Amino acid sequence: MAAKHRGPLAAAAQAVAGYAVDLVHDRRTGFLAALAALPLRALSLVFGGLVALRLWLYRERLFHDTPLGCKVVVVGNLTVGGTGKTPVVMRMAQVLAERGRKVAILSRGYKGRSDSLVRRFWRWLTQGSRPDPLVVSDGKAVLAGPDEAGDEPYMMARNLAPLGVVVVVDRDRVEGGRFALRRFGVDTILLDDGLQYLPLRGQVNLLLVDRHNPFGNRQMLPRGILREPVANLRRGTYIFVTKCDDGVPPELEAEIRRHNPKAEIIACAHRPRELAEVDGPGRFPLEFLCGKRVMAFSGIATPERFESTLRDLGASVVGVRRFLDHHAFAEEDLDEILERALRAKAEVIVTTEKDAVRLQSAFRPSLPLLYVRLDIDILGDPAGFNAAVERICLGAGR
Repeated sequence: MAAKHRGPLAAAAQAVAGYAVDLVHDRRTGFLAALAALPLRALSLVFGGLVALRLWLYRERLFHDTPLGCKVVVVGNLTVGGTGKTPVVMRMAQVLAERGRKVAILSRGYKGRSDSLVRRFWRWLTQGSRPDPLVVSDGKAVLAGPDEAGDEPYMMARNLAPLGVVVVVDRDRVEGGRFALRRFGVDTILLDDGLQYLPLRGQVNLLLVDRHNPFGNRQMLPRGILREPVANLRRGTYIFVTKCDDGVPPELEAEIRRHNPKAEIIACAHRPRELAEVDGPGRFPLEFLCGKRVMAFSGIATPERFESTLRDLGASVVGVRRFLDHHAFAEEDLDEILERALRAKAEVIVTTEKDAVRLQSAFRPSLPLLYVRLDIDILGDPAGFNAAVERICLGAGR
């Protein structure tokens, strides 16, 4: 993947987008921030009304969802970004595959290949056929890169293809699901980030809540991080509270129970497992970072947690560079990271696995370049997680 160059207009757009993200996450304070937040608050009221209307239309069957004739498990959250969804999806896919299910992960993708409005209009005009969904993994090999598929589908395909898990990307996930059934004969579909994708009917909703920032400032987009009101916790069949180190806080558990008294609450922790070279076979124990001077960079929703993890591993974080979630790294970004690292006398540069898949061969710094591989631990009694898996495995879910 060749590094991209970014012009001054693109850089300015990135700066504006970064400021907007900071406002949404309440990272900006003062008079100017309060002034800029006013139109966002007004827009959030409009957005909230549209969300409520859309959910009502599906609930009252004025809009219809589509069953696929197989088990469909929806994995999603009420907020944008930051819940640690991808490791949970991978863990669930792994366990289901090990129990004999033929699993496909169905994703919309993000900043990957898209079927543009112009192409769709031309196809409608000419009565052309719809292109097949993008197969990122056929359960045997990885068939598409991160530029084409998006970073998260590519990362899931790379980790899960050896287990026979299929990964398919399509904006129309009803068509993507039909394709997976027809082409690969799957019996279980994991709908990645699918809680708000109402056209496809699911039987089990795995709803993720970030223990450290469950609902942001409790306002809807674009003033806050909520895609749906907190009361919609009631939509979860199982509630996964992610990034827990010592269980679910009582006040958070009480709020979940207030909106959803029946769902199983499952606490899970995102644990670092190992360090790996970004573009090489090298694997290192976590102790490798202890006492090392580290330059950290990431393009994720909650960079603070990543940086905290490095410090917990004993690293001395001497430099930090944060980008927007799903950031497409340009050549000047990579030059800046290396320059900062050398200026801070860093011994190693470390990023996240999700960011690492977007670098590929574009970045060859003179310092070691590693990423942290995460895994999911189910805390406490694993009965809740096992029950979720058993519920998925029992029957075809038609």
